[in-house]
Order: sequence, then C-alpha cells, then structure tokens
Amino acid sequence: MRDLFAHPAHQEKDLGFPIPDSPHACSVCLPTWASVVGYEEGRDKVMRRLRAGYPRFVRHPLVARATQLAAVELAGDGDEVFLFPTRQSAQRGQRWIERRGEVAARSAGFQGLQALIVPKRGAQAAVDYQRFTGELISSRMAADLVEGTLRSGSKRHLLQRRLATLYRTQAPNVSVFGNGMAAVTAVLRSLPGLAAGRKTLQVEFPYVDSLKVQELIGNGAVFLGESEGESFDEALRRIRRGEFAAVFTEVPSNPLLRCVDLPALAKACREGGVPLVVDDSSVGPANVDVLGWADVVTCSLTKWLSGEGDVMGGAAVVRPDSEFAGEIGSALRQESEESAPIYIGDVEVLLSNLKGYSRRVATPNATALALVDLLSQHPGVEQVWHPSRTTRARYESVMAAGGGFGGLLSFTLRTAKKAAKVFDALELTKGPSFGTRFTLVCPYVMLAHYRELDWASACGVPSHLLRVSCGEEPVERLAERFESALRFA
Repeated sequence: MRDLFAHPAHQEKDLGFPIPDSPHACSVCLPTWASVVGYEEGRDKVMRRLRAGYPRFVRHPLVARATQLAAVELAGDGDEVFLFPTRQSAQRGQRWIERRGEVAARSAGFQGLQALIVPKRGAQAAVDYQRFTGELISSRMAADLVEGTLRSGSKRHLLQRRLATLYRTQAPNVSVFGNGMAAVTAVLRSLPGLAAGRKTLQVEFPYVDSLKVQELIGNGAVFLGESEGESFDEALRRIRRGEFAAVFTEVPSNPLLRCVDLPALAKACREGGVPLVVDDSSVGPANVDVLGWADVVTCSLTKWLSGEGDVMGGAAVVRPDSEFAGEIGSALRQESEESAPIYIGDVEVLLSNLKGYSRRVATPNATALALVDLLSQHPGVEQVWHPSRTTRARYESVMAAGGGFGGLLSFTLRTAKKAAKVFDALELTKGPSFGTRFTLVCPYVMLAHYRELDWASACGVPSHLLRVSCGEEPVERLAERFESALRFA
C-alpha cells in the first residue's frame, strides 16, 4: 500500500496509479499536462494505463467485471450493458437513452440489480446518462456481486444521524445517495416547478455536471456566471416573479471559490416562492452553515467529509421550516430508494471515514491560507482564488462557528504557456477530485471543460488554471515543492 504523504504520485511512471492506493480509489494519477490531454482525447497510450478513474467518468475495474458477467448472460452481438442499482433508475435511463441515442434499449434483472442492454450506437448516451445523474453501481457493490455476496439492508439511518449532527438538524431532514451528483439529480427531480415546465437558474460558475444535469435532465437552465451588477439584479427580479423551478448555486463555487450574496438570493427566492438549492461540497459543513438560507443543501460526501478518496456518497438536506420541506422532503426520501441508493458497504466506510471530520479540516484550512500567501506574492503568479481573498465578506456571512476558509484554492500564472511546466514539475499527487488527506493538484479546466475551453474562458475560467486541494502534510514541505515548481513560471 503506497503512502501518498511520503511518496506522492507525480511522475510519468505513476500514470494511471489509483488515488489512493486502494481497490476502491475514486481518482487516478495524471502526472503531466500531456497525460491530461491524452486522457481527454482518449489516447490509447494513456487510457490503457489507467487502473482507476473518477467513477462517473471512467468505469471502475470492479464495475467492469460485474458488467462483463451481465453481458455474458444478457447481451447479444453489437450490444453493450450498463448496470443500474434499481429498476426505477434503469427505466428512467432507458427512456432518456432511447430518446437521446435514437435506439431501442431493453431492461433485464441481473442478480438483484438491473441491466440495460443498449445497441452500441446508443452507448455514448448511456455513458452520458450515468455520468450526469450518478445513477450507477459502486465499486463495493460490484465487488460483492462478483463474489456472490451482494448484501441487503442499508444502515442509512446511521449515516443520516451522523450527517444531521454536522448540519445541525434532525435525521429525517437528511437523504443519502450513492454519490453527490445522484443527490443533485434527485433534488432536481423533486422540484414542484419541474412538472410545470419551468427552467432552473444557475448562479455563479458551477461544477461542470451540476449545470449539465439541469440542462439535459431538467427543462434547461438559465446560467448567470457571475453574481454582480445589473445581471444579478435582473436575476433577482425574475426570481421574485417566480419564473424558475429553482435556483442552484455553490457556496463557494468550484473552481473560482466565489460566493454569491446568499442572504439577498435567499430573500428573493422566498418572495418569489422559488426553492433555493445550495451545494457546499467545496468546503463542507464544518466551514459554512448555509442551511438557514437554502431550502435544500447538497453535498458530495466523496470529498472532504470522507477525506480518504476511497468511497462515493452524496447527501441532500432539507431545511425543516422551508415552505417546500414537505413536498421536496417526501420526494427525496423516495428518490433515495429509487434512483441511486447508497450501498451498505459504502455506508460503513463513510461512517468510519467521518470520524474526526470536524477536527480534520483544520489542517487543510490553515495550509491553504499559507499557500495563498505564498502564491499571491510570487512574481510568476497572476491570480489566486480562495474564499479568504475572493468575495471574502460574503463568505464570512455564512461561515460556520469555528469554521475556516477551506482547503481548496486555484491559481493562474502570468504566462499561460508555462502552466504545463509548473504542473509537470510539482512533486505532489496529481489527479482529479479533492478533499483527500493528501494534497491533490489538477489542471481543473482542462479536465472539466476540455471540449468547451473557449466557453469557460469567456466565463472567466482560464484553461491554464491549476486547482489545489490541500492535505495534511507539513505546510513547510508543501511550500518547498510549490517554490521549486514555480521556478518554471
């Protein structure tokens, strides 16, 4: 088992190494700028070396084994198989895939799960559906299926109780899911205004799939990339008129770590009878307390709350005095059973990983502040994004008691073309995701928006941006490694 604190995965030889060194790793090492490009373009010299990947983007090896078992039994020539956790999720997927892929798929039970058999020309639609919605099986579920030891039961109530403590609410207000995007999708489907055909509004530049799911699974989205000036004022007026099925935002946003004026946004939503959905994944509930403003808070448990990077999970927390609490809360409880229910094996790991969460985030909080100071003073660095510097007053207005500014930061260099050299020279673990106990660096925009770089740049998110998730290493060690790599800036 490789210790990524002592031996970061950052060299060419580490390409494809699981992050962390676990059969259930949720990330993979992409150690160079060229390997990131090769990954995005699907080049064989990169893809064949991948031993893991972010599970919604790269089929996990254990899921691939389980899928192959199903394919042997169910698939015909020219078919591909996709496993779903429930019949309801498979049926929803089938309708979307058939419409989007212009194919006829079929559904069949398989060892307690559900399989969709899709003609190859519709396979990309199936891949996209599972990526956007998060409705797929986990690596632990797949491993147990392969071994013939698939478990029943859930233990979800234990996870709900633990999360309720962190969110300063009661367990019935918490619904848990197989991953963060499954939670976001469940909230989207639970919106009363969706049946009326209304679009949603996304405020601030979000994590890529949070916007995609609104556009492709919902009724479409109106996107406001920056919550400033006349555009934001006009958005508030439209919210007060009740134009939207919901307003979605992140506090703070990823990767620019900006905050909307949440009290003003919440006030407009309440006046217009529009649900406000806030995602706090980028810093977690130990650092921000947004449930008092939001109707629903979503969070990826995969990140800071787990801290290990070896398990997926998601949560949706309803504010109990929200006017939508009854309708949305009831729908979410049903969704947690029908869309992407979290597997008992993953619940057990999350419960273990959650121990000490509130204390654990103190170190990355402090480390990020030190790195922000270092980077801000470096002559080769153009801009640094972190809640301590970016819309700080807005962030402080929703900061949790005893919380900090979070362990996630982003920066760009004055000379964009030097970003690849700096990234390649960083002797830190490099790959997608964040929130692990060890520091994790990636060229976020290249990974999230490779096929829409011009659009992202027009939104103020440059392609050469580097995102840093601070871990628990000594801050002096991290500073030395950044200073060394920045010689190439």
